[in-house]
This record gives sequence, structure tokens and C-alpha cells, in this order.
Amino acid sequence: MRMVVALGGNALLHRGERPEAAVQQANVDRVATALAALARDHDIVVTHGNGPQIGLLATESESDPALGAPYPMHLLGAQTQGMIGSLLARALHNAMPRRRIATLVTHTLVRSDAPAFDRPTKFVGQVYPRDVADRLARVHGWRMAPDTGGMRRVVPSPRPERVLETDTVRELLATGTLVVCGGGGGVPVTADRVTGALTGVEAVVDKDLTAALLAEELKADFLLILTDVPYVYDGYGTPDQRPLLDATPDQLRGRGFAPGSMGPKTEAAALFVSRTGGLAAIGALDAAYEIVHGLSGTLIRPDLPTG
Repeated sequence: MRMVVALGGNALLHRGERPEAAVQQANVDRVATALAALARDHDIVVTHGNGPQIGLLATESESDPALGAPYPMHLLGAQTQGMIGSLLARALHNAMPRRRIATLVTHTLVRSDAPAFDRPTKFVGQVYPRDVADRLARVHGWRMAPDTGGMRRVVPSPRPERVLETDTVRELLATGTLVVCGGGGGVPVTADRVTGALTGVEAVVDKDLTAALLAEELKADFLLILTDVPYVYDGYGTPDQRPLLDATPDQLRGRGFAPGSMGPKTEAAALFVSRTGGLAAIGALDAAYEIVHGLSGTLIRPDLPTG
């Protein structure tokens, strides 16, 4: 079976952990153990989040006195793909010494006229006091928005149209290679309508939507979205919280999950299943093998035909 496995940002940095290299190395070793059990029997593409890492690099870039201007988000995204991809490739190699492993820095095509460019919503970087946020907005032209405890930078998050290296990923899969790609949603680029020339843009593409698109383009059978909770929950965080064991795309879309947490994951799963007729699942990283074999997680299956 061919599957795309999407790792949440918590796979490398758990909530509250310091963003240090040693911490991320220890966490990625746990990721490799979970994936190795699946890779023995399946063709796998691994995508991953980069939220904590790109936020750290953006803060460092903003405060570096050697720079006349901070690095743009598309280059910071490329840096995180290389860093996290290297961590994953080494850990996977150690867990599966005889398996071919390749990490690709991939680019995701977005529309230059996407509505998201006029309505930035994706939080990046740290929380600032309002006076500091106002100064950064004036100096760098950043858009700032309220978040818990202060103000944070927001950038556009346009929908992915195509992963440009899909053919390369497909060729690597044909040789039995486990591929790591699409990190942080991929480096966002636009293409000139006449020449096709690519330009990086100040945006962050949703990683789960990119994983769903890549799974569709690769004709994957299964999209596995791994996070830090064992199920999708109705009424999450309330006394009426209950796990969803399975659902159809329409059932997921009707529940209104939070846009900053489970919403993008359920949207990506519903999109993949409704477009391809394949299966998707959402669950905890440590239960990856059990989720694929129907013993844990929330399964998203096609709508049953009526009539």
C-alpha cells in the first residue's frame, strides 16, 4: 500500500519544550521508531510540520544586527525543510539501515491572486507586547494580530495548487525509497504566466493540505495524519468530549473543528477521501501502526452511496 504520513509539528517539539537541537533529535528518534513499523510493509512518503522551527528562525533573523532586513518566509521554510529533513533521514536510516531514504526540499505552487494574500491569518514567530509589535510592523511592514498574551505576526496561507517535485517523488518511490518532503507545506512559490519563472512568496502553506494534495497526486491509498491526540474528538476540552471512531468527509465538515488545531487536519483528510475514494486517518504518533490496522485513531472513509 502507498501512503503519505503527515507529521504534526509536535513530532519534533512537544508543547512547552525548549527548541534545542538535542531535544528535537530525541523526539525524532521516537518518530523513526513509529514509522519503521509501517515502512516494512508499505511505500511511504513523510511530510512534516515546521511551525516551532520557522518561528524560531524568523525571530533570530529579525533580531540579527548583521542583516539589513529579515530573511523572507519562503527561505526560512526552505531552511527548516533541510534541517528537519536531515534529522528525519538520519533517524530513519538508523532504524532501517537497509532502506533507501531521501529528503527533498520541495516547492508548492500557489496562485498569485489567492484571496489569502489579502487576509493573512497564519501566526508565525513569538508573541510580542503591543508597542514592540507596532514598531516591528512599521519597520518591516509586517501584519500583526492579537494572540494569547500579546500580538503575533501573521502571514498569508494560500491553498496549495501543486507540488512541483511530485514526479521526482514518484520516481523515488518506484525504486523503494522512503521519501521525506513537503516540509511545512513546501516552499511557497508563484509562477509567471508567460515565462513560468518561479518566485518565492511571503507565505506559509498549510502542511496538512499539502500532504493531502501530494497524496492525491501520487495516487496514494492512505493519508495518515499523526498528531498528539489519539482521536478526533467531538466537544474537545468539554465535559461532553467523545472520540470519533470513524466518519465520512461530509460528517467531518459539518462539525466545525477549530481552525487553529484540528480544523486543517480534518479538512485535509476529508479532501483526500472525497477526491480519491481512498482512506485517511488521524491519531497519535505512537499509535501509527495500530491506526493503519484499525485499532486506534479516527478513520475517514468515503460516503456510502445513497439509493
